[in-house]
Amino acid sequence: MTAFTLDVHLPPDFAAQALARDALAGLTSTPKTLPPKWFYDKVGSELFEDITKLPEYYPTRAEREILEARADEVAAASGCDTLLELGSGSSIKTRLLIDAIRAHGGLGSYVALDVSADALQDAGMSLVADYPDLAVHGLVADFEHQLDLLPAGGRRLVAFLGSTIGNFEPASRAAFLGSLRAALTTGDRFLLGADLVKSPDVLVAAYDDPAGVTAAFNKNVLSVLNHGLGANFDPTEFDHVAVWDADSEWIEMRLRSRRAQDVHVDALDLDVHFADGEQMRTEISAKFRRETLEGDLSAAGFTPAGWWTDEAGRFSLSLWEPVG
Repeated sequence: MTAFTLDVHLPPDFAAQALARDALAGLTSTPKTLPPKWFYDKVGSELFEDITKLPEYYPTRAEREILEARADEVAAASGCDTLLELGSGSSIKTRLLIDAIRAHGGLGSYVALDVSADALQDAGMSLVADYPDLAVHGLVADFEHQLDLLPAGGRRLVAFLGSTIGNFEPASRAAFLGSLRAALTTGDRFLLGADLVKSPDVLVAAYDDPAGVTAAFNKNVLSVLNHGLGANFDPTEFDHVAVWDADSEWIEMRLRSRRAQDVHVDALDLDVHFADGEQMRTEISAKFRRETLEGDLSAAGFTPAGWWTDEAGRFSLSLWEPVG
Protein backbone atom coordinates (compact mmCIF):
# COMPACT_ATOMS: atom_id res chain seq x y z
CA MET A 1 0.00 0.00 0.00
CA THR A 2 1.22 3.49 -0.85
CA ALA A 3 1.51 5.61 2.29
CA PHE A 4 -0.03 9.04 2.62
CA THR A 5 2.56 11.76 3.10
CA LEU A 6 2.00 15.22 4.55
CA ASP A 7 4.30 18.23 4.35
CA VAL A 8 3.65 21.30 6.46
CA HIS A 9 4.68 24.66 5.02
CA LEU A 10 2.89 26.93 7.48
CA PRO A 11 4.02 27.88 10.99
CA PRO A 12 2.01 26.50 13.93
CA ASP A 13 0.52 29.94 14.66
CA PHE A 14 -0.38 30.69 11.04
CA ALA A 15 -4.15 30.57 11.55
CA ALA A 16 -4.07 32.66 14.72
CA GLN A 17 -1.83 35.30 13.18
CA ALA A 18 -3.86 35.43 9.96
CA LEU A 19 -7.13 35.77 11.89
CA ALA A 20 -5.70 38.63 13.94
CA ARG A 21 -4.39 40.37 10.83
CA ASP A 22 -7.62 39.99 8.89
CA ALA A 23 -9.79 41.06 11.83
CA LEU A 24 -7.71 44.16 12.51
CA ALA A 25 -7.84 45.22 8.87
CA GLY A 26 -11.52 44.44 8.40
CA LEU A 27 -12.93 45.78 11.65
CA THR A 28 -11.14 49.11 11.23
CA SER A 29 -12.10 49.60 7.57
CA THR A 30 -15.09 51.50 6.19
CA PRO A 31 -17.31 49.63 5.53
CA LYS A 32 -16.29 46.83 7.88
CA THR A 33 -15.44 43.48 6.28
CA LEU A 34 -14.28 39.98 7.16
CA PRO A 35 -12.94 37.41 4.67
CA PRO A 36 -15.12 34.31 4.20
CA LYS A 37 -12.33 31.84 4.97
CA TRP A 38 -13.05 32.37 8.69
CA PHE A 39 -16.48 30.78 8.37
CA TYR A 40 -14.94 27.33 8.42
CA ASP A 41 -14.16 26.30 11.95
CA LYS A 42 -15.62 22.95 13.04
CA VAL A 43 -19.11 24.38 13.63
CA GLY A 44 -19.00 26.44 10.44
CA SER A 45 -17.88 23.47 8.35
CA GLU A 46 -20.74 21.38 9.71
CA LEU A 47 -23.21 24.18 8.98
CA PHE A 48 -21.90 24.48 5.44
CA GLU A 49 -22.44 20.76 4.92
CA ASP A 50 -26.04 21.35 6.00
CA ILE A 51 -26.29 24.26 3.53
CA THR A 52 -25.21 22.05 0.63
CA LYS A 53 -28.22 19.81 1.32
CA LEU A 54 -30.76 22.64 1.24
CA PRO A 55 -33.10 22.68 -1.78
CA GLU A 56 -32.26 26.35 -2.41
CA TYR A 57 -28.49 25.83 -2.49
CA TYR A 58 -27.74 24.43 -5.94
CA PRO A 59 -23.95 24.98 -6.52
CA THR A 60 -22.64 21.83 -4.85
CA ARG A 61 -25.22 19.59 -6.53
CA ALA A 62 -24.75 21.27 -9.91
CA GLU A 63 -20.97 20.85 -9.84
CA ARG A 64 -21.29 17.23 -8.82
CA GLU A 65 -23.81 16.70 -11.63
CA ILE A 66 -21.22 17.94 -14.13
CA LEU A 67 -18.50 15.71 -12.70
CA GLU A 68 -20.76 12.66 -12.70
CA ALA A 69 -21.71 13.24 -16.33
CA ARG A 70 -18.51 14.72 -17.77
CA ALA A 71 -15.52 13.60 -15.71
CA ASP A 72 -14.46 11.22 -18.47
CA GLU A 73 -14.47 14.09 -20.98
CA VAL A 74 -12.52 16.28 -18.57
CA ALA A 75 -9.92 13.55 -18.05
CA ALA A 76 -9.57 12.92 -21.78
CA ALA A 77 -9.23 16.62 -22.57
CA SER A 78 -6.67 17.21 -19.83
CA GLY A 79 -4.41 14.31 -20.77
CA CYS A 80 -2.96 14.41 -17.27
CA ASP A 81 -1.33 11.79 -15.07
CA THR A 82 -0.99 13.95 -11.94
CA LEU A 83 -3.89 15.64 -10.16
CA LEU A 84 -3.34 18.60 -7.84
CA GLU A 85 -6.22 20.19 -5.96
CA LEU A 86 -6.25 23.63 -4.33
CA GLY A 87 -8.30 24.13 -1.18
CA SER A 88 -9.16 20.48 -1.32
CA GLY A 89 -10.88 20.08 2.05
CA SER A 90 -12.47 16.64 2.20
CA SER A 91 -11.70 15.77 -1.48
CA ILE A 92 -15.11 14.09 -1.89
CA LYS A 93 -15.87 15.36 -5.41
CA THR A 94 -12.28 14.72 -6.37
CA ARG A 95 -12.90 10.98 -6.36
CA LEU A 96 -14.96 11.38 -9.53
CA LEU A 97 -11.94 12.97 -11.20
CA ILE A 98 -9.56 10.36 -9.81
CA ASP A 99 -11.69 7.53 -11.18
CA ALA A 100 -11.98 9.17 -14.59
CA ILE A 101 -8.26 9.93 -14.91
CA ARG A 102 -7.37 6.40 -13.85
CA ALA A 103 -9.60 5.15 -16.65
CA HIS A 104 -7.84 7.40 -19.20
CA GLY A 105 -4.23 6.31 -19.14
CA GLY A 106 -3.66 6.20 -15.40
CA LEU A 107 -3.05 8.52 -12.49
CA GLY A 108 0.31 8.37 -10.78
CA SER A 109 -0.26 10.80 -7.92
CA TYR A 110 -2.77 13.06 -6.24
CA VAL A 111 -1.61 16.17 -4.38
CA ALA A 112 -3.98 18.11 -2.13
CA LEU A 113 -3.15 21.62 -0.89
CA ASP A 114 -5.09 23.12 2.01
CA VAL A 115 -4.44 25.23 5.11
CA SER A 116 -6.03 22.58 7.33
CA ALA A 117 -3.70 19.75 8.28
CA ASP A 118 -6.58 17.86 9.92
CA ALA A 119 -8.71 17.99 6.76
CA LEU A 120 -5.78 16.83 4.63
CA GLN A 121 -4.94 14.01 7.04
CA ASP A 122 -8.52 12.73 7.10
CA ALA A 123 -8.96 12.95 3.34
CA GLY A 124 -5.54 11.51 2.59
CA MET A 125 -5.93 8.45 4.78
CA SER A 126 -9.35 7.79 3.29
CA LEU A 127 -7.98 8.03 -0.25
CA VAL A 128 -5.03 5.68 0.28
CA ALA A 129 -7.42 3.17 1.82
CA ASP A 130 -9.60 3.26 -1.29
CA TYR A 131 -6.77 3.66 -3.83
CA PRO A 132 -3.84 1.65 -2.43
CA ASP A 133 -1.74 2.05 -5.59
CA LEU A 134 -2.12 5.85 -5.71
CA ALA A 135 0.55 8.14 -4.26
CA VAL A 136 -1.34 10.68 -2.15
CA HIS A 137 0.46 13.74 -0.84
CA GLY A 138 -0.84 16.57 1.31
CA LEU A 139 0.60 20.07 1.39
CA VAL A 140 -0.35 22.29 4.31
CA ALA A 141 -0.01 25.65 2.57
CA ASP A 142 -1.84 28.81 1.54
CA PHE A 143 -2.84 28.70 -2.13
CA GLU A 144 -3.01 32.48 -2.32
CA HIS A 145 0.72 32.82 -1.61
CA GLN A 146 2.47 29.46 -1.92
CA LEU A 147 1.66 28.03 -5.34
CA ASP A 148 5.38 27.71 -5.96
CA LEU A 149 5.22 24.68 -3.65
CA LEU A 150 3.22 22.64 -6.17
CA PRO A 151 5.44 19.66 -7.05
CA ALA A 152 6.83 19.51 -10.57
CA GLY A 153 6.78 16.53 -12.88
CA GLY A 154 4.23 14.70 -14.95
CA ARG A 155 1.34 16.16 -16.90
CA ARG A 156 -0.42 18.07 -14.15
CA LEU A 157 -4.08 18.98 -13.82
CA VAL A 158 -4.65 21.64 -11.16
CA ALA A 159 -8.26 21.58 -9.94
CA PHE A 160 -9.90 24.53 -8.16
CA LEU A 161 -13.47 23.45 -7.52
CA GLY A 162 -16.49 24.67 -5.57
CA SER A 163 -16.56 28.19 -7.05
CA THR A 164 -14.05 29.39 -4.45
CA ILE A 165 -12.79 31.66 -7.23
CA GLY A 166 -15.95 33.69 -6.61
CA ASN A 167 -14.72 34.74 -3.16
CA PHE A 168 -11.93 36.83 -4.70
CA GLU A 169 -12.43 40.48 -5.52
CA PRO A 170 -11.33 41.28 -9.10
CA ALA A 171 -7.81 42.49 -8.24
CA SER A 172 -7.15 39.54 -5.95
CA ARG A 173 -8.58 37.15 -8.53
CA ALA A 174 -6.24 38.52 -11.19
CA ALA A 175 -3.27 38.18 -8.82
CA PHE A 176 -4.20 34.58 -7.96
CA LEU A 177 -4.63 33.57 -11.60
CA GLY A 178 -1.33 35.24 -12.52
CA SER A 179 0.44 33.39 -9.71
CA LEU A 180 -1.09 30.11 -10.82
CA ARG A 181 -0.05 30.68 -14.43
CA ALA A 182 3.53 31.30 -13.25
CA ALA A 183 3.49 27.94 -11.45
CA LEU A 184 2.39 25.97 -14.53
CA THR A 185 4.26 24.83 -17.60
CA THR A 186 3.63 23.41 -21.06
CA GLY A 187 1.41 20.34 -20.86
CA ASP A 188 -0.29 21.35 -17.62
CA ARG A 189 -4.00 22.15 -17.41
CA PHE A 190 -6.22 24.08 -14.99
CA LEU A 191 -9.76 22.95 -14.11
CA LEU A 192 -11.96 25.67 -12.65
CA GLY A 193 -15.38 25.41 -11.02
CA ALA A 194 -17.36 28.66 -11.27
CA ASP A 195 -20.96 29.58 -10.56
CA LEU A 196 -22.83 31.35 -13.36
CA VAL A 197 -24.98 34.50 -13.46
CA LYS A 198 -28.68 33.72 -13.20
CA SER A 199 -31.91 35.14 -11.81
CA PRO A 200 -31.34 37.22 -8.65
CA ASP A 201 -34.29 35.43 -7.08
CA VAL A 202 -32.50 32.09 -7.41
CA LEU A 203 -29.20 33.53 -6.24
CA VAL A 204 -30.50 35.33 -3.16
CA ALA A 205 -32.55 32.28 -2.10
CA ALA A 206 -29.38 30.17 -2.23
CA TYR A 207 -27.75 32.47 0.33
CA ASP A 208 -30.79 33.29 2.48
CA ASP A 209 -32.72 30.07 3.07
CA PRO A 210 -35.98 30.22 5.03
CA ALA A 211 -34.73 27.55 7.45
CA GLY A 212 -32.06 29.97 8.68
CA VAL A 213 -29.11 27.63 8.17
CA THR A 214 -27.15 30.21 6.16
CA ALA A 215 -27.92 32.83 8.80
CA ALA A 216 -26.43 30.59 11.48
CA PHE A 217 -23.42 29.94 9.24
CA ASN A 218 -22.89 33.66 8.70
CA LYS A 219 -23.25 34.57 12.38
CA ASN A 220 -20.83 31.81 13.37
CA VAL A 221 -17.94 33.95 12.13
CA LEU A 222 -18.58 36.15 15.17
CA SER A 223 -18.10 33.11 17.41
CA VAL A 224 -14.83 32.43 15.59
CA LEU A 225 -13.67 35.94 16.55
CA ASN A 226 -14.86 35.42 20.11
CA HIS A 227 -12.97 32.14 20.51
CA GLY A 228 -9.90 33.05 18.51
CA LEU A 229 -9.33 36.65 19.56
CA GLY A 230 -11.22 37.04 22.82
CA ALA A 231 -13.89 39.27 21.30
CA ASN A 232 -17.28 39.73 22.95
CA PHE A 233 -19.63 39.73 19.95
CA ASP A 234 -23.21 38.74 20.73
CA PRO A 235 -24.38 36.94 17.54
CA THR A 236 -28.01 37.43 18.54
CA GLU A 237 -27.51 41.18 18.11
CA PHE A 238 -26.79 40.80 14.39
CA ASP A 239 -29.05 39.84 11.48
CA HIS A 240 -28.03 37.90 8.39
CA VAL A 241 -28.36 39.82 5.10
CA ALA A 242 -27.86 38.54 1.53
CA VAL A 243 -28.05 40.94 -1.41
CA TRP A 244 -27.37 40.75 -5.14
CA ASP A 245 -25.03 43.44 -6.47
CA ALA A 246 -26.07 43.67 -10.12
CA ASP A 247 -23.19 45.95 -11.09
CA SER A 248 -20.47 43.69 -9.69
CA GLU A 249 -22.49 40.52 -10.41
CA TRP A 250 -21.91 39.01 -7.02
CA ILE A 251 -23.84 38.04 -3.92
CA GLU A 252 -22.82 39.81 -0.73
CA MET A 253 -23.42 38.27 2.67
CA ARG A 254 -23.47 40.77 5.48
CA LEU A 255 -24.19 41.00 9.18
CA ARG A 256 -26.39 43.92 10.22
CA SER A 257 -26.17 45.32 13.74
CA ARG A 258 -29.58 45.38 15.42
CA ARG A 259 -28.62 48.37 17.55
CA ALA A 260 -25.77 50.76 18.30
CA GLN A 261 -23.21 48.65 20.15
CA ASP A 262 -19.55 48.41 21.04
CA VAL A 263 -17.45 45.26 20.81
CA HIS A 264 -14.04 44.71 22.39
CA VAL A 265 -11.42 42.41 20.86
CA ASP A 266 -8.95 41.47 23.61
CA ALA A 267 -6.21 40.05 21.40
CA LEU A 268 -6.09 43.26 19.37
CA ASP A 269 -6.79 45.63 22.28
CA LEU A 270 -9.43 47.05 19.93
CA ASP A 271 -12.81 48.63 20.58
CA VAL A 272 -15.17 48.48 17.62
CA HIS A 273 -18.34 50.56 17.35
CA PHE A 274 -21.32 49.45 15.29
CA ALA A 275 -24.04 51.96 14.51
CA ASP A 276 -27.67 50.88 14.59
CA GLY A 277 -28.27 49.11 11.27
CA GLU A 278 -24.61 49.15 10.25
CA GLN A 279 -23.68 46.26 7.94
CA MET A 280 -20.41 44.33 7.89
CA ARG A 281 -19.63 42.33 4.74
CA THR A 282 -18.56 38.76 5.43
CA GLU A 283 -18.49 37.30 1.92
CA ILE A 284 -18.69 38.06 -1.74
CA SER A 285 -19.61 35.23 -4.08
CA ALA A 286 -19.06 36.38 -7.64
CA LYS A 287 -21.09 34.80 -10.43
CA PHE A 288 -19.60 34.58 -13.89
CA ARG A 289 -20.44 34.67 -17.56
CA ARG A 290 -18.44 32.56 -19.97
CA GLU A 291 -17.04 35.65 -21.66
CA THR A 292 -15.99 37.09 -18.29
CA LEU A 293 -14.07 33.95 -17.38
CA GLU A 294 -12.43 33.87 -20.79
CA GLY A 295 -11.35 37.49 -20.36
CA ASP A 296 -9.95 36.92 -16.86
CA LEU A 297 -8.13 33.73 -17.79
CA SER A 298 -6.80 35.14 -21.05
CA ALA A 299 -5.38 38.14 -19.19
CA ALA A 300 -3.58 35.72 -16.86
CA GLY A 301 -2.06 33.72 -19.72
CA PHE A 302 -4.51 30.89 -20.33
CA THR A 303 -6.44 29.71 -23.37
CA PRO A 304 -9.72 27.71 -23.27
CA ALA A 305 -9.48 23.91 -23.55
CA GLY A 306 -12.96 22.77 -22.46
CA TRP A 307 -16.32 23.98 -21.13
CA TRP A 308 -19.07 22.03 -19.36
CA THR A 309 -22.25 22.98 -17.46
CA ASP A 310 -24.98 21.12 -15.63
CA GLU A 311 -28.15 20.48 -17.58
CA ALA A 312 -29.85 23.62 -16.22
CA GLY A 313 -26.83 25.80 -17.06
CA ARG A 314 -26.37 26.97 -13.49
CA PHE A 315 -22.71 26.08 -12.90
CA SER A 316 -19.59 25.61 -15.00
CA LEU A 317 -16.45 23.52 -15.11
CA SER A 318 -13.89 24.92 -17.51
CA LEU A 319 -10.49 23.64 -18.61
CA TRP A 320 -7.62 25.99 -19.40
CA GLU A 321 -4.20 25.60 -20.98
CA PRO A 322 -1.26 27.88 -20.09
CA VAL A 323 0.18 29.80 -23.03
CA GLY A 324 3.02 32.21 -23.57
